[in-house]
Amino acid sequence: MSGMKTRKQTSSTPFIRVGPSGVHGLGAFATRDLPAQAFLGLYEGRRYTQQEIAARTWNDQLTYLFTLSNQETIDGAKGGNGTRHLNHACDPNCEAVEEYDEAGELMLKFQTLVAVDAGDELFIDYSLTADDGSTADKYPCHCGSPHCRGTMLSPAEAD
Repeated sequence: MSGMKTRKQTSSTPFIRVGPSGVHGLGAFATRDLPAQAFLGLYEGRRYTQQEIAARTWNDQLTYLFTLSNQETIDGAKGGNGTRHLNHACDPNCEAVEEYDEAGELMLKFQTLVAVDAGDELFIDYSLTADDGSTADKYPCHCGSPHCRGTMLSPAEAD
């Protein structure tokens, strides 16, 4: 056994169950009561450069793309995990946080913002940007929150 590396299991999402969502398609749900700032998992998948994303034709298909501050994009549809099913809400109970791992790679982790109960659907605020000049009505929100913006675009773009 000497010399063998044991790979730390980072893709595990034990506190997330994927199931039908009342908001949209599939959603991510807490498997147990969780406190605020509980780690839910890393957003994983194939990574693309800005140039690779621009060269692809997405044709308005359902995507699980998450662009990081370094302009790398993670496609959760390819090699991703349950975190890709966190739906949008204007009043979210979770957040995405960027961190560098030991190797210096920018990672995206999800954590709860507030305490959640087992069975609660987990949400983040997508804060999308419409690079193609699309209007807010092209990105409708169905979260039902009293503070709903009516769009998944970031608050600055929704105005």
